[in-house]
Amino acid sequence: MFGLGTPELIVILGIAFLVFGGKKLPEIGAGLGKGIRSFKTGLKDVEDAGKNLVEDAVPGAKEINSLKEEVDKVKNVSNVLKS
Repeated sequence: MFGLGTPELIVILGIAFLVFGGKKLPEIGAGLGKGIRSFKTGLKDVEDAGKNLVEDAVPGAKEINSLKEEVDKVKNVSNVLKS
């Protein structure tokens, strides 16, 4: 995670605690969580839009994607069985 280890994260959290105080940290954490969730949702929407464009533009793309999903499922099952 960006090359940050446990000691670095503890120091960063300690500084944040000193700067913002204990009462503001939960609010800041909640805001960061919402922002990250929103960012991930936006990325997924863009990815889905790109897939839809490709599927509409390339004949047979839907079938290829469904086959790829089936192959991924089989790979996941085989990996679980190997463990």
